[in-house]
Amino acid sequence: MTDAVVQDAVTDFDIVEVMANNLGLVAAFVAVMYVVGVICAVREIMNSRTSQGSVAWLLSLFFLPYLTVPLYFVFGWRSFTDYAKIQSTLGRAERARRADELGLTDHKETRGWPVLTRVAGVPFLAGNKTELLIDGDATFSAIRKAIAEARDVILFQFFAVHDDELGREMADALIARARDGIRVYFLYDDVGSHSLPKAFLLRLKEAGVKVCGFNEKHRFLRLLGPMRLNYRNHRKLVVTDFGKAFVGGHNVADQYVGRDNWFGHWRDTHVCVEGPAAVACALSFVEDWLWASGEQINMPQAAEAPLPGDEAVLVMPTGPADKLEECALAFVETAARAKERLWITTPYLVPSLDVQTALCAAAMRGVDVRILLPEKRDHWTVWLASHAYEDTMVQRGVKIYRYTDGFMHQKVTLLDDDLVSIGTVNLDNRSFQINFELTLWFTHERMIKNVTEMLEEDFSRARLTWPDAFQSRSYVFRVLAQGARLLSPIL
Repeated sequence: MTDAVVQDAVTDFDIVEVMANNLGLVAAFVAVMYVVGVICAVREIMNSRTSQGSVAWLLSLFFLPYLTVPLYFVFGWRSFTDYAKIQSTLGRAERARRADELGLTDHKETRGWPVLTRVAGVPFLAGNKTELLIDGDATFSAIRKAIAEARDVILFQFFAVHDDELGREMADALIARARDGIRVYFLYDDVGSHSLPKAFLLRLKEAGVKVCGFNEKHRFLRLLGPMRLNYRNHRKLVVTDFGKAFVGGHNVADQYVGRDNWFGHWRDTHVCVEGPAAVACALSFVEDWLWASGEQINMPQAAEAPLPGDEAVLVMPTGPADKLEECALAFVETAARAKERLWITTPYLVPSLDVQTALCAAAMRGVDVRILLPEKRDHWTVWLASHAYEDTMVQRGVKIYRYTDGFMHQKVTLLDDDLVSIGTVNLDNRSFQINFELTLWFTHERMIKNVTEMLEEDFSRARLTWPDAFQSRSYVFRVLAQGARLLSPIL
């Protein structure tokens, strides 16, 4: 046997050995993926919220485990027991009793809206003073003023913060107060503020501002942690001295004050609340901060100070840590209680089946159900899906309006002459099931009058969608819209 033949035989043996070793690795990989897939499947069965969604996950895990297992960890693995423990540690279950002991409960409104108060876990709180803030200039002027007047602490939380003119203006305001010795906490969402440069955050930290991203302790690719990047903190909240709070639709970016040429006039709404409801808003921030940073913010003991106003306010934080889809419950209850009118403004229309059914049922029994959406788009997929849902709802008597004077981003609900909500919740599955959100509910006639006048002006700047509008679109557009609708569980 020649040396060449011997060499060829050795080479062939090495190749076979390498292939055998690789086959072992492949077999191990396949086994691991199927074991993890079974774990995900069992978890989905035990934590199922809708049979349609769970069946889709189970079939995908069985037939395409290599692709579906990573996707399930990102979009399907819902685990917020640690957040629920924080709520328990900070005494969320005791807040209703404590509010009653302190004489802050508005018993009349609490009895009148039992579903909302049970969802919120707290009663309507009496003695508040409120101010409706229409558009960005009014909102950020009021926030800057409150920051400048703060004497002890500032809690600053937004889904999206940009390093632009408005972002730097707000950063400068916070830095100035931190240098004055005021405790300043800055909480942002890692997804909504993904473009925020490190230099922006470092400048805040060097001035003494405490800065934290919502997923800072739960980063991408950390075991079971990453995957929470799908579960975003969509709250927009500023609290000063635990006595004044700002909640609404604005984020911190130039477009929110009309400085973007594409969007033009940015139509949005915030509300300022002074009184016991501001303390309840601060508690929402304290829970978020503890989960995100591991640091607890000490709340002051209730002081026997005069109440600043005469309005009842219900503070409702909702999110994926809730045992039920409590945000959806609140809005379904609102639709069910409507007798004469139900006006809703939202930038996105991707409702769950129960919310869609409740709105259509209200319209079919004669309620003036109106939904105000933007004519312009900011997210292609959601914008397309909203047209498909629009067609379904218009056919059942819901009046869909498209705002034409710029971009409309506010999240406001008006029920008859009885109830108003202002907050961060969009009319979509993400807000109802996935995101951490915050909604304030009002019953005082003054707020209802102000919101009614505001919405009447908004509807006058919008066009009503006619029944055949969707069918008049091109076939390609309708296919794309219906296709986008299929993604509604994660939009």
